[in-house]
Parts: sequence; structure tokens; C-alpha cells
Amino acid sequence: MAAFSCSLVTLPSQIRNLSLTSSSSSSSSPFPLSNSTSLSFSNNLSHTLFSQASLSLSTVKNPTQRFMVVCEVTTKKADSAVKRARLAEKHRLYNKARKSEIRTRMRKVLEALEGLKKKPEAQAEEILSVEKLIGKAYSVIDKAVKAGTLHRNTGANRKSRLARRKKAVEIHHGWYTPVPEASSV
Repeated sequence: MAAFSCSLVTLPSQIRNLSLTSSSSSSSSPFPLSNSTSLSFSNNLSHTLFSQASLSLSTVKNPTQRFMVVCEVTTKKADSAVKRARLAEKHRLYNKARKSEIRTRMRKVLEALEGLKKKPEAQAEEILSVEKLIGKAYSVIDKAVKAGTLHRNTGANRKSRLARRKKAVEIHHGWYTPVPEASSV
């Protein structure tokens, strides 16, 4: 495969021609080029486009056994975009860890409540260990909301879910009796 070198002939503000020359001396080049083959570009391409980018040429074989030259302009990512991508990945990992911890803490609370609910002779003091787990789960949820990992409504919903399950266990064992709402008629 022949290597191609290209040189840009530019006018003050517009790119008009791209000349291709074959750097291989063999006559059996996969892409037949004369010594000076030029490609024309439209007049609206600016010089700044090529000053901040690199131009790559490659040959492509068509199904009809013809070779084409494909010109691609690739722009380099700005340094700020690279930094943003790096920070986004870092934040994604932090958020993933926080969410995982929230799920783990909630699962531990729900399993403890489920075990307490199934226990036929549970004592009211046994709920204290579950309340400590709930407090830790609340703390982790609040920190995730503060850091922006969870939306505040999502955090409130998760805390509410834990409180409702705890209340259901307390009602089940008779440790808590809900007060009937007073109807205002």
C-alpha cells in the first residue's frame, strides 16, 4: 500500500486545493495517482479549521473494484473537555459507591425489620438495634442528597420507606397504636 503525503495550498483565508503525491516509487500502487493530483474543496472552508486539526487520508476499496481517497479532518479535544471527562468519570465512581452504600444500608434495615416481624415473641427493646441501623441509613442518604448524588425527593422517599416499615413492625407486635384521626364535621 502506498503512503501519501499531502500539502495544503492555502490562500489568505480559504483553502482551495489539496495536492496528493505518492511517496512510493512502485508503479503498482493500489491507488493510481499522477505526480500531482489535486482535490478541490468548497470555498467556505476556513484556514482555522485545519490549523487546529489533523488531516488523515486513507484509501477505500469500493465494491466496483475502484479505489477512493477519503479525507477526514479530526479535531483534537480541548483540554477543558478532557478535564471534564476525567472529572465526570471520577464523580460517576463516587456516586456509584454512595448509591451502593445506600442500598446496602437499606437492605440491612429491611432484613432486620423482616426478621423482627417474623419473630413471634419479640420484645420492644429489640427495635433499638434496628433504630441504630435506621439512623446510619438516614445519615448516608442525607450525605448523598447533600453531595448531589440523590435528588432530595428521592432521599425523602427512601427515608419514608424505612420509617413506614418500622411503624408496620411496631403495629404488628402491638408496640405502637395509631391514633385515629379526629373527623372535623
